[in-house]
Amino acid sequence: MLKSKYIDKICLLGTALALTAVLLFINGEQLGLTPYSAAPGYMSRLFDPSRVHTVDIRIDDWEAFLETAPEEVYSLCSLVIDGEVFSNVGLRAKGNNSRRLTEEYGLDRYSLKVEFDHYTYGSYYGLDKFSLDSSFQDNSYLKSWLVYDMMDYMGVPASLCSYAWVTGNGEDWGLFLAVEEPEEAFARRNFGPDYGQLYKPDYRSLKEENADVALRYTDSRAESYDNIFRNAKFDITDEDKNRLIEALRILSEGENLEDGVNVDEVLRYFTVQVFVVNLDSYLGPTGHNYFLYEEDGKISILPWDYNLAFGTYSLGMPDPINDSTLYVNYPIFTPASGEVMLNRPLYHNLMKHNEYFSRYQEYFSRLISGYFESGYFQRFIEETVEMIRPWVEKDPTAFCSYEDFLLGADTLTEFCLLRARSVRGQLAGEIPATIRGQMEDQSSFIDASGVWLPDMGEIADLTPHAPGS
Repeated sequence: MLKSKYIDKICLLGTALALTAVLLFINGEQLGLTPYSAAPGYMSRLFDPSRVHTVDIRIDDWEAFLETAPEEVYSLCSLVIDGEVFSNVGLRAKGNNSRRLTEEYGLDRYSLKVEFDHYTYGSYYGLDKFSLDSSFQDNSYLKSWLVYDMMDYMGVPASLCSYAWVTGNGEDWGLFLAVEEPEEAFARRNFGPDYGQLYKPDYRSLKEENADVALRYTDSRAESYDNIFRNAKFDITDEDKNRLIEALRILSEGENLEDGVNVDEVLRYFTVQVFVVNLDSYLGPTGHNYFLYEEDGKISILPWDYNLAFGTYSLGMPDPINDSTLYVNYPIFTPASGEVMLNRPLYHNLMKHNEYFSRYQEYFSRLISGYFESGYFQRFIEETVEMIRPWVEKDPTAFCSYEDFLLGADTLTEFCLLRARSVRGQLAGEIPATIRGQMEDQSSFIDASGVWLPDMGEIADLTPHAPGS
């Protein structure tokens, strides 16, 4: 039995340690300590971007799973990630057109969603959900990887990603991009333990008006924003709905925008979004493929889905626009038609303010000088291609040949370098930066006739290729 004098000292020591722990918890960030929520364990494991990881999907019947994948029903499986086993994991196919066309062309290279907490309470070192992206219509294997890096460079909260060699019950399936899904782990990492609400606005049918997907305020009724609220990532209350609707009202009026919009984050997002000419997005005809974050009554827009970026959105459509010079010089001040622009208040209503418009241009200049003109971009692409090259070469389900991959990577690189030159010219007033200006004068355009957009990937590529062919 301990003597009473030691008990007193132990109690005092315990109290001191507890007080220290509380102070560190409260003031850790001010003291330079990184909270666990900002640097969870999965960051340095699966999402270590410096190497290709391995993911083996262990499931009772792999072939049966692939046959039923188009139904998007979850199946129970185990994952072996870099040699570590994780059981009772939920797995299903993902995607809209990509999933449909993959099935239509008789292929089985589906993109996948992986949920660690679908069947039981569990996670992968704090991660609840991630995707395995198949690089559909992306011969370069680089589009999403590059855009998320650009978003991160500009300080936009973006998903972590890394390359993974995927096998099904030990059999090679191919090289995929592992992407952190914006859900609870993402929210904690980017916004702290007291994060706000997260939504993925999307339409039920393109035949409807979908004003809410475009973030247009119509009235104060929650039912008018079903495309937002039914796609909430967390449980929401009436108070949550009212805060978001009020933010949209403020946005619609166009004044005192900072009361309802995280203006600086939105400007940085659009800087990258407009550079990469992603028309399958908020600034495109469909207006979707983004996440909406709300905290304390202010909304932010977050990046998602870039396999059709860099001017490749229309490829495979009945009447594709395959004009590389058009997309390399795509205007940065009016990056959508007038009809679309007027219906996208999160861009249009901000740009009507001289202060925000000037800041937008400053961010563009920062992106061009720091990311492209510094040489960082070329090094980033070269190092990535060197890292994934041997894996692409032996990819048994690739949508393209190994030679097409190399050509796709070169084409994407050339597109971006020419695009950077055009944007620099637009900022300097040497190249028209609006649709109207470009309709009147294209004499100063950067010539991109040597870039063949389909080399970055198109629907016509959806035929099986043997490794190395």
